[in-house]
Amino acid sequence: MTTAASFETLPGLELPAGRWHGPIWLSDEPLDEPGHYRDCIAAYEQTGLWPVLVPRDERFAANGEDWVDDRGRLAPAVHKVDSVDVAETLARWWDPFCCAGGQGCLRPFGSAFPGLAKKSQLRVDPLAEAGNTGSILARRGTYRLGLVATERPADVPAVLGWTGMIKSTDQVAALSSVLRSWEDRFGALLIVLGFDEMELAVAAPPRLQNRALVVAAEHRAFSVRSFSGQPGNLREYASSLLHRRHWRFSWD
Repeated sequence: MTTAASFETLPGLELPAGRWHGPIWLSDEPLDEPGHYRDCIAAYEQTGLWPVLVPRDERFAANGEDWVDDRGRLAPAVHKVDSVDVAETLARWWDPFCCAGGQGCLRPFGSAFPGLAKKSQLRVDPLAEAGNTGSILARRGTYRLGLVATERPADVPAVLGWTGMIKSTDQVAALSSVLRSWEDRFGALLIVLGFDEMELAVAAPPRLQNRALVVAAEHRAFSVRSFSGQPGNLREYASSLLHRRHWRFSWD
């Protein structure tokens, strides 16, 4: 891999004007050429820089770049990711009491986290899926381009000391550990990272309802706030995950 500082000189990689904000490079203005995102994915093995789309959010203007913590509140924690037990972490985050009117929203599960879903069969290239989905999102919305030096996309929050999930947990290494597990089991790669939200492109989503149910439980444990905004119970949410190649989470 080339060094992080050398990416701007790589042949064929054209980027908008931008600068480094601590551990992340950000374009100064929103992307006007969605294909730039796909180009950065294609160049990742050379640059070692994973691209994320950073959505427009008025809270950036109010808080500067506080979502990236290079001052110690959530110090970069990538060295801790390997030591995290993903199943144990999600079980701890399960929180059976976050259901209005009882545990009905958890059906068919109850107070105990059901464990991790089995690995899905990979049928498409995760990098290609991330490039395509990211380019589509960039075409439809207003995003700056971010680049982060990392060995794998899942580690971006831990590398940055990302604070977006601080309302729910201060364990950014555990967050990245879950993302690693989803990379390995579902080809799910981080493509959007906002003030308190993230989105993943998913190359191998669940194709059967029983597996989707367990994936839905993982989603709920990972981001209770995202799930609480969905109608119905866990079974209904799981149906929406069948074949879905785009996952979104929020901690607002």
